Amino acid sequence: MKNQFGFISKPYITEKVLLMNEEQNKVVFKIDKTVNKIELKKAIESIFNVTVEAINTLNIRGKKKRLGKWEGRRADWKKAIVTLKEGDTIEYFEGA
Repeated sequence: MKNQFGFISKPYITEKVLLMNEEQNKVVFKIDKTVNKIELKKAIESIFNVTVEAINTLNIRGKKKRLGKWEGRRADWKKAIVTLKEGDTIEYFEGA
């Protein structure tokens, strides 16, 4: 089994995510591209001691960027939108 602490890269915080957290009790993370929903659910429940109701994942393609005549791309990444059980919270999102 993979290391569950390596699945989650960092929380993804924007204004839209903060509204989702307040109104719908959802949190968003940047995660490893190889992880599936079942492994992610087990990892989040064990790390943060919460109950996960649903997980939606999205593969985000990196944007094309240009600097003068050189062109490159940002890295592709995966986003997970996690719906928590009513009453459960993750403290990291409470202070934002």
